[in-house]
Amino acid sequence: MKQTLKTIPVSAWVGILGITVCVLGALLAPWVAPYDPNVVLGAPWAERSAEFPLGLDNLGRDLLSRLIWGARMTLFVAVVATLLAFTLGVVLSLVAAVMRGLVDVGLSRLNDLLMSIPTLIFALIVLSALPQTLGVLIVVMAVLDATRVFRLGRALAMDLVAMEFVEAARLRGERTLWIVFREVLPNALTPLLAEFGLRLAFAVLFISTLSFLGLGIQPPTPDWGGMVKDNKDGIIFGVSAALVPGMAIAVLTVSINLVVDWLLKRTSSLKGGRGDG
Repeated sequence: MKQTLKTIPVSAWVGILGITVCVLGALLAPWVAPYDPNVVLGAPWAERSAEFPLGLDNLGRDLLSRLIWGARMTLFVAVVATLLAFTLGVVLSLVAAVMRGLVDVGLSRLNDLLMSIPTLIFALIVLSALPQTLGVLIVVMAVLDATRVFRLGRALAMDLVAMEFVEAARLRGERTLWIVFREVLPNALTPLLAEFGLRLAFAVLFISTLSFLGLGIQPPTPDWGGMVKDNKDGIIFGVSAALVPGMAIAVLTVSINLVVDWLLKRTSSLKGGRGDG
């Protein structure tokens, strides 16, 4: 255990620390946030003080409290959408690779069609037409993200289904789902986990972008993208309220990428070590 901890680089520790702070803030928001995030406490864009360490926002609400509660909503939507995207994308991609034929062609062409439409434009059109609820937002994000997961999962599975252990399972008469979940998925898990981290970072940026454009998490519910939108006009007057949630978004996404980079390098080194042996 000590040897494993020593092998973790400083950059990965920085990423782990950043993720931990964000997650703990989200989980403990009702207890660590000093004020109700939707209560007006003073003048708009009041400066920092001992009472309000980050100052107040455009309506006079405590920025620190909204930042902490915003972490909960931003992370919740990003994590749920990414999990749903991976469930949908991985299952469909592995089924397509294992079954081949018309199933593979049909799913691949549908995936290509969805990927040919710019993600942000597609999301804006769909969210403008549908009710702006949290469930609709998560489903739209998941479907768009699942196309990227499908492409990676199919590429990995196509290499795996040509191997002898999969052919042996076919000859034994195993069912398609058994081959998918018992033979193919365990061998594709490592690169998929790394991709999960990257997709999660993208989901945080994407939900923040949608909220900034007014089609994401709806006010008065606090989230980081919405906080940037609410306070962007303050930059003209030298008020840094919009920079606080912007910095939080940057810290979280960079932290996730630092951890993912370390995991990818660690996986590559382990594979190299096994190959040398």
